[in-house]
Amino acid sequence: MKHVLLLLTLCCSLTAVAQTPVWQDASQPTELRIDDALSRMTLAEKVALCHAWGKFYSGGVPRLGIPGLWMSDGPHGVRAEIDWNEWKTAGWTTDSCTAFPSLTCLAATWNPAMAERYGRAIGEEAVYRGKQVLLGPGVNIYRTPLNGRNFEYMGEDPVLAATMCVPYIQGVQSQGVACCVKHFALNNQELNRWSINVECSERALRELYLPAFRAAVQKGKVWSLMGSYNKFRGTHCSHNDYLLNQILKQEWGFDGAVVSDWDATHNAREAALGGLDIEMGTSQRPDKGIKGGQFTWDECYLGNDLLKAVQSGEVTEEVLDDKARRVLRLIFRTALNPHRQTGNQDYAAHSQVAREIACEGIVLLQNRKPTPLPLTVKEGSSHSILVVGDNAVKRLTEGGGSSELKAQHETSVLAAMQQEYGERVQWAQGYLPECNDYSREHGVDQRVTDSLQQQAVEMAGKADVVIYVGGLNKDKFQDTEDADRKQYDLPFGQPELIEALARVNRNIVVVLLSGNAVAMPWADKVGAIVQAWYPGSETGPAVVDVLTGRVNPSGRLPFSIPVKLDDCAAHSFGTDAYPGDGKTVTYKEDVLVGYRWHDTKKIPARFAFGHGLSYTTFEYGKMQAEWQGKELVVSVPVKNTGKVAGKEVVQLYVGEDHPTVVRPAKELKAFEKVLLQPGETKTVSLRLTPSDDFAYYDETSRSWQANRGSYTLSVGRSSADIRQKLRFKY
Repeated sequence: MKHVLLLLTLCCSLTAVAQTPVWQDASQPTELRIDDALSRMTLAEKVALCHAWGKFYSGGVPRLGIPGLWMSDGPHGVRAEIDWNEWKTAGWTTDSCTAFPSLTCLAATWNPAMAERYGRAIGEEAVYRGKQVLLGPGVNIYRTPLNGRNFEYMGEDPVLAATMCVPYIQGVQSQGVACCVKHFALNNQELNRWSINVECSERALRELYLPAFRAAVQKGKVWSLMGSYNKFRGTHCSHNDYLLNQILKQEWGFDGAVVSDWDATHNAREAALGGLDIEMGTSQRPDKGIKGGQFTWDECYLGNDLLKAVQSGEVTEEVLDDKARRVLRLIFRTALNPHRQTGNQDYAAHSQVAREIACEGIVLLQNRKPTPLPLTVKEGSSHSILVVGDNAVKRLTEGGGSSELKAQHETSVLAAMQQEYGERVQWAQGYLPECNDYSREHGVDQRVTDSLQQQAVEMAGKADVVIYVGGLNKDKFQDTEDADRKQYDLPFGQPELIEALARVNRNIVVVLLSGNAVAMPWADKVGAIVQAWYPGSETGPAVVDVLTGRVNPSGRLPFSIPVKLDDCAAHSFGTDAYPGDGKTVTYKEDVLVGYRWHDTKKIPARFAFGHGLSYTTFEYGKMQAEWQGKELVVSVPVKNTGKVAGKEVVQLYVGEDHPTVVRPAKELKAFEKVLLQPGETKTVSLRLTPSDDFAYYDETSRSWQANRGSYTLSVGRSSADIRQKLRFKY
């Protein structure tokens, strides 16, 4: 009898094992699990994977127990919880986050290791908060300093953006959270972003605007990607067959899911056939007369319409299966990932990461007498310090659109200065942080503005040193989503205020908190200028670390700062090139964006791409180049000739001497950040693959071509500060 019972038990166990769905067996290959899950699904269940079920949730397959996907805005922190069906915060008390520096600050570190730490830390918080998809990073190219969303991107150079986004993605996804790299593609302005049609050459597309996305896919192995609002060559990017199917999925081999930006889907047939996999944020259907209050999620373009199209044969089941397969793959990589981490919300540890990244990204633009940094305010001295500016106290993690954060803490510059120097620190607001249009419309008394400026000037005349903390903010027409800046100058009367301060005190340090370049006609009248970006939770401590010299600044500009707006390529061709005629914008500068324009057209920038000063000095030795297989290894010794340790960013540029097509004078192709102790020398070796790094995109053959001939290799501290050159025959 015992043997019979044992046999029955064994049979039951084997039957149970045999009946366990393959998709539930984490030991099975992921693709086998996906195939099994797909085979068990109805048409309606496959369609239900392809659209949102809430503002930030897309569904799974409840009948089978397959979970859906919780998404969260990034890329600078995990956003506060949003209501299920409306654009308002849910009012939770457990949804604070660490605010990490803006991506312009991360790019300014020129340090891929910092990008990986950033991604890993934000990934830990995302997992802890129950998120499967983090909407970031943004890698659109900085084309104009008026773009309100530049602070979310990684600068004007595709090599820098590509190099920095890959470790960020790897850091996030190591936690079992998908990055959703955005906004694909050509989202280079917020003005008219919902409908503007971008026209640019295939060369510009391939050489400038796609490389960072390609690196995210092929090197970063990103699991999802977000389409942008704008059109490209007449078709919205969220269902653009050329971008999504032909380039992204077929040419690059992307196996992840394409997610629409919120309300970026406009046509059921195009969405079905144009490469979109998950439709998010749709809130109404004008084509069907369905308004927001009447809208249900199955009325998405990829909802009932897709189901009917498949049932009628207008869209093949093969197309639907591809979408469902990609969404399932995203679910298995995240929500059903057996190696998914548990995450944590260690504010202390993550704030330290944020502080170190902020310190390394801060750029010392200018440093000269009479106020050379670092500050030399001795312990016990009677030196008085005046901090001027609204940004010295303003919470800059708030606002800005989808990147707004509910930071667990944000330490201001004024608070950090007071902690450092005590009662010797005074503060004057100096200006009202309201735009001029707003002031006029809401009756802000000009006398208030004048009195604030007068008070600051009077206090500055009595202070030993003035720390001016200004810049932009996250309000409308500043650094924000869905609006571009209206002017290149600093807003709120700041230029006049800085000049007035300079007339009564020459010891001025200007600290700019912003994600964008600004005009600086007052630069020659101040001693030091510090570009501090939006440093996040540790804003004040990071700024003070650099001002005091506890941290030797090593940030480098990820974009050029033109003297005036017309010096920027996008603004050199009239309104057709920016902002467009309301319907179309044409990229007439073609491949000459940023420093490529400044260097080729010999229009000096006020501060060049790659520029950044240090509290020490560096000397470059003789540059050499030699073949190692198919790679060209370029080496240069660099010595710290100063008295303090410092980090140098060695930048390698390549230019074709006799091009057959218009090419930039030089292009960044490699860089490395190196730490050197006083008197120490290190040889920095940078690797090039000439067949790739010397190439341009040939529109006739639709392929990359590297001409045989003479090239100039340039190594330097910025695009305008070249220390060594070498002519090379290829």
